Amino acid sequence: MTVNSRIAIAAITLSAAGFVGLVQYEGYRDTAYLDTVGVPTIGVGTTEGVKLGDKITVEHALVRAITDVAKFEGALKQCVKVPLHQHEYDVYVTFSYNIGSRAFCGSTLVKKLNAYDYAGACAEISRWVKQPELAPRRAKERAKCEGR
Repeated sequence: MTVNSRIAIAAITLSAAGFVGLVQYEGYRDTAYLDTVGVPTIGVGTTEGVKLGDKITVEHALVRAITDVAKFEGALKQCVKVPLHQHEYDVYVTFSYNIGSRAFCGSTLVKKLNAYDYAGACAEISRWVKQPELAPRRAKERAKCEGR
């Protein structure tokens, strides 16, 4: 794939397949719980305004996830300055949804990406395995980022 086939980031949104992947990665929980780093989380990985004991339906969780995705896309579009393929964009939205916008935008991954080091940026995904259960997810994200 060439740089010419990439699309200006302002013109891209998360694809339906990207959203389905995000939901599969994050899973669904109807009751708030503490994630692996101790943050109250509910639904499809939503953390904003969540308190332990909160409950949510599948439908409301998906609506919250769509709202959350819009926030992550906005942050991504502010810190990523290079054109992307749709599959790269989908991975970076899903990845930032998982690690947070601040961590994503301040990462070496984004520095490499903005230097047009697309392969190096994809490789950085493998460095974000903070818990062993994240290893399969990161491997899939990296493969998708690399177009495999």
